[in-house]
Amino acid sequence: MEKTGTKIGGYAPDFELPGCDGTVHHLARYLEKYRAVCVVFMSDRCPYVRGYLDRLKQLQAKFADRNVTLIGINPNDASQFPEEGLENMMTFKSTHHLNFPYIRDVTQEVAKGFGVQTTPEAFLLDSKGAIQYRGQIDDHADDPAAVKKPYLQEAIDQLLSDREIEIAETSPIGSPVQWRNS
Repeated sequence: MEKTGTKIGGYAPDFELPGCDGTVHHLARYLEKYRAVCVVFMSDRCPYVRGYLDRLKQLQAKFADRNVTLIGINPNDASQFPEEGLENMMTFKSTHHLNFPYIRDVTQEVAKGFGVQTTPEAFLLDSKGAIQYRGQIDDHADDPAAVKKPYLQEAIDQLLSDREIEIAETSPIGSPVQWRNS
């Protein structure tokens, strides 16, 4: 399948989206505050996302003091899947003790701009908003103990060390985004 959306090195689409905390989240504000921003498209229903939750929280904890933040964005259509709505996302965030913002892409325009295909799908942005990595979180969705290539973690380390990202793109593995019917 051909990749759509913003290419590596291109600028991520800006957004202003509602969050589980009751505020509007602006990508531009995050870029002003952090050296790197990891946008992870995720879903409450996706078994792959559920398998990655602990790893995502560990990534946030590992890099928080290095001026990096994760942002979870749920792009799934809540009219077809009501459990993907903001109220249920709030419960999901609380139940799973997410240590990063979890926000809602109601119109799906942000997901389309990024070219998201699956949940989870990760994008690493530098402080200017340019995409430096996109794809899988690591090479083993099913078993954290079997991970040999922590793609997103390595990309963050390389970006923070001002090195070239060795693997800038991988094919995401997960559940298809639930797009709104046209």
